[in-house]
Amino acid sequence: MTLHVPFRVVKRGGRKEVQLPAGAPHPQRTDSSLVKALARAFRWKRMLESGEFATIAELAEREGIAPSYMTRVLRLTLLAPDIVAAILNGKQGPKVMLARRLEPFPIAWSEQKATVA
Repeated sequence: MTLHVPFRVVKRGGRKEVQLPAGAPHPQRTDSSLVKALARAFRWKRMLESGEFATIAELAEREGIAPSYMTRVLRLTLLAPDIVAAILNGKQGPKVMLARRLEPFPIAWSEQKATVA
């Protein structure tokens, strides 16, 4: 007897992951790299809003990262609250990955939901 199970191995968050075929149920899994990026983004936003740092460049220098990367991560604070909640609860869809979330996305929450569906 031969059993054929279609799947792909993809890199996600620096790790290899088995990607199931369309229509297969997706197990609930928290993406630690995405959660970590969200936490950093909201911490950095709070630091900037409090006046602890005057500019993104100043904060990026202290954190030892490029200002352009910090700007892309800070953009995560503009995600719709239900998308953030789904990420934190491990209920985000298979299309929600850190690399994709760091790319430009619509500001309107309704349009964001359409890009992750």
